[in-house]
Amino acid sequence: MGAARDPIEIGLVVYPGVQQAAVLGLTDLFQLANRLAADRSLDALRLRVSHWQWQEASQTVIRSFDSEPGPDNGPAMVILPPTLGDPIARETAAPYADWLRARHAAGATLGSVCAGAFVLAEAGLLSGRAATTHWAYRDALAIRFPDIALDTDRLVIDDGDIITAGGYMAWTDLGLKLVDRVLGPTVMMDTARFMLVDPPGREQRIYSPFAPRLNHGDEAILKVQHWLQARGARDVTLATMAEHAALEERTFLRRFRNATGLKPTEYCQHLRVGKAREMLEATTRSIDQIAWDVGYDDPGSFRKIFARITGLAPGDYRRRFGAERAAVAGAAS
Repeated sequence: MGAARDPIEIGLVVYPGVQQAAVLGLTDLFQLANRLAADRSLDALRLRVSHWQWQEASQTVIRSFDSEPGPDNGPAMVILPPTLGDPIARETAAPYADWLRARHAAGATLGSVCAGAFVLAEAGLLSGRAATTHWAYRDALAIRFPDIALDTDRLVIDDGDIITAGGYMAWTDLGLKLVDRVLGPTVMMDTARFMLVDPPGREQRIYSPFAPRLNHGDEAILKVQHWLQARGARDVTLATMAEHAALEERTFLRRFRNATGLKPTEYCQHLRVGKAREMLEATTRSIDQIAWDVGYDDPGSFRKIFARITGLAPGDYRRRFGAERAAVAGAAS
């Protein structure tokens, strides 16, 4: 048996409004990984889990929990867990900014889950970097921090020294990714199997509905959006949309993209695919019939567009989310 190695410390930041279930869940996940690693080898590297929060008395961020008290070298990895409330305010995040920048400068890997990305962003650590957050916070993060290369289709973005996870429950994905990085893929898979969760690799766009941007203040474009929604974006052209907005086509194109973040064709595709998702979930109509119902004459084109937007083929989407699957699962329970 070789000499015991110092554990790798992972620090969880307990900022105001943090979801305690995620903090405790990550703590349990890492300690479970330790146990499963030890089952495979008594010499296995261990994870040291700590919690960190701002202390007014000392005006600094301190360790408030430590699973394996030891040398005070600071965590090698730091995670900003999610919150169920509004994203953290700038003044609330400010006390953590210097500490996060110092940990990053010292070589720590930083991670965030869901709205935890706002804490990293307030420290300036996501500037110019690829990142994700929960799809519901996409616009808020993009408006507040326009220099982030935001991609909310992806559930986890591993950018080396910074890892961001999108969905609220994506703390399992981030946690497993760190287990993989430190303890290896075998222990990661053991941990995922024990917890009955999928290993990292899912995409957030599978779960996120299309939520068009409506609060942009452009009344002409909003009028067209309401019109498109009412008719399901069927049988529309650029000319008819521009006419409905009472704008010249080039002006309409520019204002529509500025207001919605999408080209008119992309916007219409998202509306049609959103309707198709509802039909796949709630009906037993054939995929070809659904393609026709939402405005596609060519089922092959519909399948390609659906897969590009959602990350799943229509048949796979129905198998995962359809009412028939839910009924079978309910009958079996």
